[in-house]
Amino acid sequence: MQPRIEIISEKKLVGKRLQMSFANNKTAELWRSFMPRRKEISNTVSSDLFSLQNYSQINPFLNFKPEEVFEKWAVIEVSSFDNIPEDMEAFTLVEGKYAVFNHKGQSTDIFLYIFNTWLPQSNYQLDQRPHFEILGEKYKNNHPDSEEEIWIPIR
Repeated sequence: MQPRIEIISEKKLVGKRLQMSFANNKTAELWRSFMPRRKEISNTVSSDLFSLQNYSQINPFLNFKPEEVFEKWAVIEVSSFDNIPEDMEAFTLVEGKYAVFNHKGQSTDIFLYIFNTWLPQSNYQLDQRPHFEILGEKYKNNHPDSEEEIWIPIR
């Protein structure tokens, strides 16, 4: 599976965040708090949702520690940061190069492939920017036909 390489421009995102680890995964809690309120966000650019991970180290999967804490966001892209709903925050995703993997299904094996096979065999290195998934129209949480894009920051 070969990704497409894209350079994205800066994006303005609004939503909610939680500190978590893989050992203490609060993803479901985060999305349960965000989804009922996402329509309160004005100036949205599209209906695509972003699941964004902000890790403290460049490669969180090298010397992997399940208890290592990171920040996870449930966000949507906006054209401006005007009128951010109460209890939500703004996040600016900076411009950068990404490897974009189209993923179908619910398996997490794709991440093993990306970090253990594709990345070491590529001419790229991970960059210290957020990792994210775009959950578009074809995304169906925990369904075998679900489709999403996985964006990995590279240089």
